[in-house]
Amino acid sequence: MTTAVISPGSRVTLHFTLALENGREVDSSRDGEAMVFTVGDGTLVAGLETFLLGLGSGEVQSFRIAPEQVFGYPDPANVHDLPRDDFPLEIPLEPGLVLSFAAPSGEEIPGTVLALDEARVQVDFNHPLAGHTLQFDVEVIAVHGADA
Repeated sequence: MTTAVISPGSRVTLHFTLALENGREVDSSRDGEAMVFTVGDGTLVAGLETFLLGLGSGEVQSFRIAPEQVFGYPDPANVHDLPRDDFPLEIPLEPGLVLSFAAPSGEEIPGTVLALDEARVQVDFNHPLAGHTLQFDVEVIAVHGADA
């Protein structure tokens, strides 16, 4: 009997921790339920999925991931000045606040407030992890083949 390894379409159960290069944890499943997803379903960023390919149940791995392998580098063209009037007054705007915006496609995208004054709010629409080297630690709990 061969053990299934992670490949496109595999159903995977794992625990993970994602941290910045300075060690600050960004996301983790360690304190809750394991993450369950199908490779390629969009649950996990494709760039992270590629590091899982070929791993099997019981494997524990750590990966150092360069910005270009996942979220890329910040693009200055993704920083926009928006009219302050476009934001409800009840939202306490401050630098660092991450808000959800509707893209023209209808998709929700995050934007981080960089600066503001009475008239304008500068918002960065780059992915919050763009430009960061990441540490991706995984513990594969189970792998079921694409045909399972």
